[in-house]
Amino acid sequence: MRYGSILPDLFTENRRRFRELLPSASLAIFQANDIMPTNADGTMAFRQNNDLFYLSGVDQEESILVIFPDATLPQHREILFLKETSPQILIWEGYKLTKEQAREQTGVRTIMWLDSFETVLPALMAEADNVYLPSNEHIRAVVAVETRNARFIKQLQAAYPLHQYRRASRLVDQLRAIKSPEEIRLMQKAADLTEAAFRRLLGFVKPGVMEYEVEAEIFHEFLRNGSRGPAYGSIIASGPSACILHYVSNDRECKADDVMLLDFGAEYANYAADMSRSIPISGTFTKRQRAVYEAVLHVMKFATARLVAGGNIEEYHAAVGSEMEKELIKLDLLNASDVKNQDPAAPLYKQYFMHGTSHYLGLDVHDVGFKYRTFEPGMVYTCEPGIYIPAEGLGIRLENDILITKTGNDDLMKNIPLEADDIERLMRR
Repeated sequence: MRYGSILPDLFTENRRRFRELLPSASLAIFQANDIMPTNADGTMAFRQNNDLFYLSGVDQEESILVIFPDATLPQHREILFLKETSPQILIWEGYKLTKEQAREQTGVRTIMWLDSFETVLPALMAEADNVYLPSNEHIRAVVAVETRNARFIKQLQAAYPLHQYRRASRLVDQLRAIKSPEEIRLMQKAADLTEAAFRRLLGFVKPGVMEYEVEAEIFHEFLRNGSRGPAYGSIIASGPSACILHYVSNDRECKADDVMLLDFGAEYANYAADMSRSIPISGTFTKRQRAVYEAVLHVMKFATARLVAGGNIEEYHAAVGSEMEKELIKLDLLNASDVKNQDPAAPLYKQYFMHGTSHYLGLDVHDVGFKYRTFEPGMVYTCEPGIYIPAEGLGIRLENDILITKTGNDDLMKNIPLEADDIERLMRR
């Protein structure tokens, strides 16, 4: 692992909280993600299943976690099955976790090799009435590839058709929405790495630079500080490309009169940061660019102040939309009379601000959790308003990561330059 060690208390506590949600005679089984192929004999870099990592801290392929609080044998109440190092694996891949390393890392006392799973499974199933299995239930997920978990679900249901099968993700998603202090520490580290990369860019971006060169600077800063890289595909969008919300080709030359929209974040210990900034490639905003920038910044501050316990996403987005309307009218992008007479189901501000303002953040950049859940302390949301004007070749988005607390909120990116004057000053160095 590139990242620093994490105390096993985090994962022990996560499993305890999960067990409390299980009814009696319930068994839960979590599988690691697959190693995905590319072409020929190539593979993608391994990325662990987030639910398995959340409950165990294991970042190794072909791992299985079993949680069975009511098992008769104490050693069956928590079991971690791991791939054992063989002479062949040692030559080609290196060492895998030993049993003792796994106990220290996860807090799970019973560690078995993976080839024992099929032998132990019948004994577990004989005692269980309910079987909890995970799946990807994110409301925006597009699942085109069958996962290891999905294959196991079909195999288990075919072999044991009379058990009651239930949704583990419904329980884990509920838990993952509230971040523990240790998770916040890891997310703050991801935010700090993102800050370092952004400050690096402020001295690098200039006319004539290619967008992919900017992306390379981000990768360099992340990797040299213990991150595996970006938490998602970095958006390096200059000029009109900034009006494409998920622009990732990053192959345009940066022009002097353009603004560059940057949307990137580091991954650290599987946790994501998510930041957006908009900077003038020449080092100085034009009058119009600054006016749009200040409008977005105003809405961002307005929205951040409303990310507090007790709120809800529907009322929050409605309030942010109303505030954005005022700014768009000031910019002569909307007409006040038209806004007054608009269809409430199709607000006019959506012409220039067509995405949501906030989403959960955590192990996923669009993290899991019930969308309409009341804001609670421990939740982390992005705050990312934007204004996109294709006719002017101008797109501005600003985004920070906000932790909701008992007394308000804490901006995990408060140290990252945001004010237009600060951006210009740092680019002039």
